[in-house]
Amino acid sequence: MNPSFLSRRDLHHRALALALTPWLGAGVQAQGLQAAAGGQGPRWQVDPFSLGVASGQPQPSSVVLWTRLRISPADEAMRVQSLEVVCEVYADEALRQPVRQWRLQTDASRAHSVHVVASGLQPGRTYWYRFVCGSAVSSLGRARTSPAVDEPVARLRMALASCQHYEQGYFTAHREMAQRDLDLVLFAGDYIYESSNPQYLLRRHLGGEPKLLDEYRERHAQYKTDADLQACHAAHTWAMTWDDHEVVNDYANDLDRHFTDPLAFLRRRAAAYQAYFEHMPLRLGPDPVNASQMRIHDRMPWGQLADLWTLDCRQYRDHQACLDPNRGGGRVVVACEALGDPSRSMLGAAQEQWFTEGLTRSNRRWKLVAQSTQMSPSGVNTPLGRSAFTDGWDGYPQARAKLLGTVAQSGVHNVVMLGGDVHMNVAAQLRVQANDERSPVVASEIVTTSVTSRGLGEKLLAQIRESNPDILHARSDERGYTWLDVRPEGIRAEFRTTANPARQDGLFKTQAQYAIQQGVAGVQKA
Repeated sequence: MNPSFLSRRDLHHRALALALTPWLGAGVQAQGLQAAAGGQGPRWQVDPFSLGVASGQPQPSSVVLWTRLRISPADEAMRVQSLEVVCEVYADEALRQPVRQWRLQTDASRAHSVHVVASGLQPGRTYWYRFVCGSAVSSLGRARTSPAVDEPVARLRMALASCQHYEQGYFTAHREMAQRDLDLVLFAGDYIYESSNPQYLLRRHLGGEPKLLDEYRERHAQYKTDADLQACHAAHTWAMTWDDHEVVNDYANDLDRHFTDPLAFLRRRAAAYQAYFEHMPLRLGPDPVNASQMRIHDRMPWGQLADLWTLDCRQYRDHQACLDPNRGGGRVVVACEALGDPSRSMLGAAQEQWFTEGLTRSNRRWKLVAQSTQMSPSGVNTPLGRSAFTDGWDGYPQARAKLLGTVAQSGVHNVVMLGGDVHMNVAAQLRVQANDERSPVVASEIVTTSVTSRGLGEKLLAQIRESNPDILHARSDERGYTWLDVRPEGIRAEFRTTANPARQDGLFKTQAQYAIQQGVAGVQKA
């Protein structure tokens, strides 16, 4: 057996070895926690916790715990009520060592979702949690706080994933992730898809394309019913950002592909953002003043080992360059003068300033930057000039050069860009002047393939590889996720894949491995 894999029992026993008992003070709390289960409250006909549980956004003393009550027709009377949900946190899987308890109210205005910022916890510790509402008790989840900010951490183990189209395959990547001994799952966008392609159906979305709040809620709920996805959420704490399909394909700020009136589109975006928050373990929801805005970018320290940023590449960006007047969104262009405009931004001025200031001031060993797409160029050399896909970083080349120039000029070391979106595994060097050997490598890039979404054809991908020598590895024919082992001396990235499409009985293998050495920018074959 691969030693990096553990059974859930082994994983839980390892956590028990942390010996948390001395600091618990469980006496009086134990009585309250035990009384919560099966206590007063509604008597349910159908389990309301059918969407599972999740944890996310860890900090040294807290983690966000999530669930949502999904009310069946048999319990219709509950739908209009404000319901009390009890959240219980324990230091052991057997639930004999209670830590804290929270009582919260939820109602239909938030789809009966529950978010608990579980505070007062110990850094770098594993906890177990569950929710209780009347006669119903949720499944058990496992969460982990991040290490103390000054702790000399020896290791961070992450799974990087993105792009899980429900119709195009099964979430077997999450099944394998759930079984691994991980500190964190890092999800880089396209958690749901609003779109459908009848050519690639393995299973079907319920309903049509979501545009209204209840429709987005139902799409999220359908994804959350997947047993493998539920298992991965229950087993590990997540950090996440989004891309476009959480709202609609290729949207940019207030513009969609159909050039919908911006005010009308922002109402749709507000509905999508609210549904996203209602189904994710996030600290902050939509802005109470402007519901079409919601902060997703964040920074999370992992002891002295790493700073991890999650960036938002959708909400604040400029519209795509050289738009087709008949159909907006991204497209492949050649000789588009707007690409040279230095004022155009992928992140928006405020987020860009926040990120670059934090990046240049970070004194942690590794600077890990999670954003939703591929940063290294992927254009193709043609007789008419070099092509560029305007929805990705190639559509914002001056913003990319500015960011990488900041890395170079400030002398920041050990910057690693982590992405998704393009449905292929990529390992690449990042230079201020891309593909120019005279321009030094200043950062490294690892992009994960999709969990299920179909990738590019090999003919086009061969042209991309030939035109971009900074791309050392690119394969789009397999689905999966990426295992990242971060240590003070270096990072190992292992592309874990299964054949396309991802089937229920799919088996995973290692497609390739790449390493990043501390103090040496760029990736190398492991």
